[in-house]
Amino acid sequence: MTRHRNALTALLVAAAVLTGCGSSDPAPASTPDVPSAPPVEPVAHRLSVTDVRGTTVTLKAKPERIVCLTGLCDDALVELGLTPTATTTPKLIGRPDYLGAAGAAVPALPGTFGNEDVASIAATRADLVIGLAGVHDQLRPAIEKFAPLWLVSVKTYEDSVRYLRDIATLTDRGAQQASAEQKFRDRLAAARATADQRGLRKTTALAMYGGTSIGVNTSDDLLGHLLAQVFDYPWPSKGGGFDTAQAYSVEEILTRDPDIVFIQSFTFGPDARTVTAQYAENPVWKRITAVREGRAHEVPSELWASGRGTRALGLILDEAVAKATA
Repeated sequence: MTRHRNALTALLVAAAVLTGCGSSDPAPASTPDVPSAPPVEPVAHRLSVTDVRGTTVTLKAKPERIVCLTGLCDDALVELGLTPTATTTPKLIGRPDYLGAAGAAVPALPGTFGNEDVASIAATRADLVIGLAGVHDQLRPAIEKFAPLWLVSVKTYEDSVRYLRDIATLTDRGAQQASAEQKFRDRLAAARATADQRGLRKTTALAMYGGTSIGVNTSDDLLGHLLAQVFDYPWPSKGGGFDTAQAYSVEEILTRDPDIVFIQSFTFGPDARTVTAQYAENPVWKRITAVREGRAHEVPSELWASGRGTRALGLILDEAVAKATA
């Protein structure tokens, strides 16, 4: 999930206190008479993979201790029935649909997102560290003195699926990967069928986020791309990098006038306010159809912002469709 730089730091620091792995699988959404997605085949175990970005990762042995600096890593490990050795997203891993109470036993790494304490990472005796491209690049020289660092990046749900497969390949978890991938693809098929049956393709949706400023998950962002599978999602990137790509104003949001809005609020401290509270008296905000009709929904930021894997995407689809059809 990329963000414009001013909001990005607040968002990613918020996401840095989250993560997940290995509990019971959530049940996929069900829609009557919807055929399942085509059968998924398990991957074979290998010690070398080339990911969607063209990065080749080669290990000497199957990794037993994996440190997650990004929620995509935590999500994939949960899907594969594994537990991260340490995490930067304890709120994600502590969700009942991830590790639940058992997540409290997973150490949370100190430091800020992209600036994690390297000594603490080294102390985990990691076999593999997985971070986020564009965020953790500067940690490579220090981390690679004691463990391989794999930097990942997702733009589409197929990227998330590909990373699930790659991590399963390295960890010899093909059966778990096939099961998790099948559940996600069935869930996506069900959401698309519901969208067709309930007319959601004509419903203009928006996923947005905010702390001290607001931004929009554009259609070339993972979350925007996912929602575009179900809704009308007219939010293109504005280009120009982090500072402008997702920087939509309230006035620009009103111009497209979404029918339903999903809001990720990044709040800190006892006096912090949600985006909904901050804009409650804004006259432009109040004119937006979704706001007027009570269809601007606060959603859990640890899932919508940090969860980049197939488990999170399935849960997000379920929540979005349920709210849109309520």
